[in-house]
Amino acid sequence: MVAAQEVINTVNLNGWYAGYAVAAAVIVVVVMLVGWILSLARRIGTQVDDIVAELAAIRTTTEPIPAVGQVNAKLTNIVNTAAAARSALVGES
Repeated sequence: MVAAQEVINTVNLNGWYAGYAVAAAVIVVVVMLVGWILSLARRIGTQVDDIVAELAAIRTTTEPIPAVGQVNAKLTNIVNTAAAARSALVGES
């Protein structure tokens, strides 16, 4: 009868061990994903610095063109005049 009571009193911890193993695996995966995301964020940060530097360089080279609207209007006038001249030479009205 004592042997039967010992079997009843033993605790089965296999479920706990499996739960701890799954939790450890999930934690490892989460840590790896966070590390990957942080490395991507660092790479994006360095690329943003490069982009900002390039935009600053572009801004300094395009500042001397304040009369873009006037240039566009004059070029449009030239194109329209050339089209009218071609029409006059061909004889179209």
